[in-house]
Amino acid sequence: MNWIIDLFTNPYLMTPLSSWAVAQIVKVIIHAIVNKKFDIHRLFGDGGMPSGHSATVTSLAVITALLNGTGSVEFAIAAIVAVIVCHDATGVRQETGKQAAVLNELIELFSLPLDSELREVKLKEFVGHTPVQVLAGIFVGFANAIVMYCIFT
Repeated sequence: MNWIIDLFTNPYLMTPLSSWAVAQIVKVIIHAIVNKKFDIHRLFGDGGMPSGHSATVTSLAVITALLNGTGSVEFAIAAIVAVIVCHDATGVRQETGKQAAVLNELIELFSLPLDSELREVKLKEFVGHTPVQVLAGIFVGFANAIVMYCIFT
């Protein structure tokens, strides 16, 4: 049973997980305020403000820097992964969401003669992030890593 205690006392695991949770909860609140309706599905959904992916990987890089130093191999790996994930969120994933929105609209607009199963499929449009959403996620991850560092040390 020590492995359970190890999991919950591992700052390299708990910091990113808690950053993701904070970002997702904030995302639900912002979505409810902007759209004037509560949607619990946003808690586990992609896209939106702030980026949960960016918060997660940023907090891992920051907690690693704080615990191991910026000269460590662990920090270098975490930082490179964070840069790749944040870049991908505003690049490929954002474009995928835009394409899904266009395809959904075309299928609905033209009632394209597709297989009935395919016609009922609605492509996921919330998959990427704007640069502001990624920056907000980076801020959440950075701030949460500082808080978690104070808790763990």
